[in-house]
Amino acid sequence: MNAVTQQRQEDVFTTVYGIPIRNLWHMLLYAWNEVPISDSHFAAVESSPSLDALLALILAHLMQQRLRIGLGRSYVDNAQFIRGIRGRIDFNESLKKLSFQKSQAFCRFQHYDTNAPKNQIVRSILVRLVQSGEFGPDRSKAEELRHTLRRLVRDLEGIDIIELNLGVIRRQQLGRNDRDYRLMLAICELLLQRLMPSESAGDSALPMLDRDALTLYRVYERFVANFYKFHLKDWNVASQVRFDWHATQTSKHLPAMLPDLVLRHKKEGQIVVLDTKFTAACLITGRGPDPVFSSSHLYQMYAYLRSQEHLSDHHRHATGILLYPAARYSLCENVQLQEHEVCFRTIDLTQAWMNVEADLLSLAIIFPKQAP
Repeated sequence: MNAVTQQRQEDVFTTVYGIPIRNLWHMLLYAWNEVPISDSHFAAVESSPSLDALLALILAHLMQQRLRIGLGRSYVDNAQFIRGIRGRIDFNESLKKLSFQKSQAFCRFQHYDTNAPKNQIVRSILVRLVQSGEFGPDRSKAEELRHTLRRLVRDLEGIDIIELNLGVIRRQQLGRNDRDYRLMLAICELLLQRLMPSESAGDSALPMLDRDALTLYRVYERFVANFYKFHLKDWNVASQVRFDWHATQTSKHLPAMLPDLVLRHKKEGQIVVLDTKFTAACLITGRGPDPVFSSSHLYQMYAYLRSQEHLSDHHRHATGILLYPAARYSLCENVQLQEHEVCFRTIDLTQAWMNVEADLLSLAIIFPKQAP
């Protein structure tokens, strides 16, 4: 089963984690730094029955717009036998093929062409979507979308279909007028991560639900990071900051400490360490009758905070936040551990998007504002 349930609640499609697809689109835009968010992009967001369908619709819409105004071009490497001289002559190849006797030379040169890697990536992903995209339970609508994608692949005739990997996508260098390509390549990267694992027999099979959980985990982490970078103007917000263990005797086997977010107040210097946890298990079964916090999450945050205490007073009084997604569930607990307050919070991602943003902004109220 795809990341999206086959049930509809109030005519809204949701993921297996209860997140409405339309909310997931807003999360994706933040994750891709495409803010401020504008709903003028795509009316299809509201009716997308699956994550693959959502991404396919957006990608198709963007590429159709590009075809109307003209595909982006780039300098493309080329090598061939030509009459005359162009670029750099490959003498070894020319002599090997006796091309000089034929009044030809084997030349290596660049030309400005639409058959550029960024267009090749999009066309190659569209082909993969036609073959293996999960477009929801309605077969007729799924086939209609598949037909749209096939037609778009034909419209891109002359653009090579290439073997894809994440490195190819991430190495693309785009210009200032390539905002639409920036979004298209971000969609292609996410789709490639989703389509790479195989559910067929073999040593590398990966269950579909695990793949979806991994996809949503990455989106959730980047969404929260970029949301606070965009909205909290009084704070410096850094993601994936590497903490040093400050061990007196170190080892190459020590794991890296990489909290999702480290926030520091620009004026007062207060520090907040925030970790996102894409799991419903913020409370788990303990030995007693009451559920308990996840010990691994708490130990991880405790290590983040205590290992940096000697750096400054602000580090010694830093606040830790563990932020969980939730579906119609709320957790709001604070624990004082030595000089550190550790806060456990949930964000209900099933509510209207304006409420999701309001809850994330209200979470900033617990950030320390006064000097310790």
